[in-house]
Amino acid sequence: MREYLLGNAAIARGLLEAGVGLAAGYPGTPSSEIIETLVDLKGDRSMHVEWSVNEKVALEVAAGASWTGTRAVATMKHVGLNVAADPFMTLAYLGVGAGLLLICADDPFCHSSQNEQDSRRYAQFASVPCLDPGDPEEAKDMTIYGFELSEKFNIPVMLRPTTRVSHARADVETGAIPPVRAGGQFVKNPARRVALPVHARALHTELIAKQKAIEEALETAPWNKLTLRGNVGIIASGIAGLYAEEAIRDLDLEVSMLRIGTYPVPAKMICSMLEHVTRVMVAEELEPVVEEQVERLARIVNPAVEILGKNESISREGELDFLRVRNAIARMQGIQEKAALPNTAAGILPPRPPALCPGCSHRATFYAMRKVFGKKAVYPSDIGCYTMAVGMGTVDTCLCMGASITLASGIRFGGETEGICCSLGDSTFLHGGMTGLLNAAYNRARITVAILDNSTTAMTGHQPHPGTGVTATGESTVLVSLEALARALGAGQVEVVDPYDLEKTLQCFQRAKEFPGLSVVIARQPCVIKARRSGARPRAFQVGEECQGCGICVDFGCPAIEFEGDKAKINNLCTGCGVCAEICPGSSIQEVRR
Repeated sequence: MREYLLGNAAIARGLLEAGVGLAAGYPGTPSSEIIETLVDLKGDRSMHVEWSVNEKVALEVAAGASWTGTRAVATMKHVGLNVAADPFMTLAYLGVGAGLLLICADDPFCHSSQNEQDSRRYAQFASVPCLDPGDPEEAKDMTIYGFELSEKFNIPVMLRPTTRVSHARADVETGAIPPVRAGGQFVKNPARRVALPVHARALHTELIAKQKAIEEALETAPWNKLTLRGNVGIIASGIAGLYAEEAIRDLDLEVSMLRIGTYPVPAKMICSMLEHVTRVMVAEELEPVVEEQVERLARIVNPAVEILGKNESISREGELDFLRVRNAIARMQGIQEKAALPNTAAGILPPRPPALCPGCSHRATFYAMRKVFGKKAVYPSDIGCYTMAVGMGTVDTCLCMGASITLASGIRFGGETEGICCSLGDSTFLHGGMTGLLNAAYNRARITVAILDNSTTAMTGHQPHPGTGVTATGESTVLVSLEALARALGAGQVEVVDPYDLEKTLQCFQRAKEFPGLSVVIARQPCVIKARRSGARPRAFQVGEECQGCGICVDFGCPAIEFEGDKAKINNLCTGCGVCAEICPGSSIQEVRR
């Protein structure tokens, strides 16, 4: 049966068809829909599905399940693998019980990420096989195969979809969903499960020894396809393979083609290609992972072959697409390139940079923060919706999850004497901010930490977390208190405030600024989108005729406020937060009484 599926939904379907018994992940675009789809599809299956507090935890939970004989998966985006790198590197030594799959979704062009790193490098680093799908159907099939490969070689396997695979839709052949392949008992084996140096040395030797067998097994995988035709060759991996095949048809060329979907790469196929051609182009997104292997093999089998890759033809940054690959092949063949279609909208439409939603409580929090701490203060921030407040002058840094607090501490200890007020969200605090707060308390950093608590993981699609009181599957669970955590971690002053009450928020930040130590302000107001979905009825506001057109409300930056003529106007985007009425110096903005 064929179904029209989103790439991430196809991966989730593959997990079900593989009999997975546990899935753990941390939300992050472009990977989030995998767990969400599993929640929708699991029904009454005895499968455990969770949003973990971070990616490291997710991988460790999955590893524990694997060691009981239950097939398990951990999902994350590429920067999440940085967080999970510690267990990932050692798991390759310790091995698996039942199959263990790490799904790491890369984001070329960093559509929604702070970098565009290539996770294939991590797979190389850990000596772990990596499967690189080019479309949703390959992603689904590779998901199933990944568990078989994991169990065959007693090793974790990485599946690396990219944004255009995760978020594309295509017809996918679906199969039967078997019962969960669950074990249920942990078998003690310290020599394999305890990473003491005396054990790790022997396990590392074993890991290296199995690499040749892994490479031989992947050589015949259906996603590695070689066609020898002309004396010019194209080697392409992942989604670049689809672009290359389409480009060859468009240019009507008789060239050799090798599509690669696995790492380690199929060395025998590459050697066959290199022996057959005089010139070869390697097309792959981001890092020259395949290209480096082609160059290494060329020195052995055909040193004279001309290899075109990252420097001459294919960019090392951003996404590839059909036109980029087509034109690279055309240049190689001396054929005229095809011009890109002009972007006629660029000169007509105004720019639309990302912005906080109308009525977002973060805007009020940042307004109060800036009002109290002033322009000279330093504002380290973090990963989340609130990063979009950079235009408000309250986002001076953004490095990685939870780094706002530790950067703030370093800036203080580095000699900064002005006020320092850092910001991060509730989910981010629980993911990576708690250790930073503990460190700041322990080392007596005089900073203010603003936790912007909108009671969800808003940026990635409103997933729950330990501060929401519900699990990934909607079951009630412990509701973690952020204020209790902050006090337990050593913050000297902790206050909770409603940012829609602007006067009290200003007073709260003033007390935090004056506190001679580590202070925490928890600005708590549910995400405005979440509130609207729950049926909350917004208040209505309007601007009176007495408006003087001072522009202060427009400068506040809410998309619901605009100018018409020389006066302000509230449009239908308004969610009724009422903060604009509080900042209007002439009290011209009033609530409309129903």
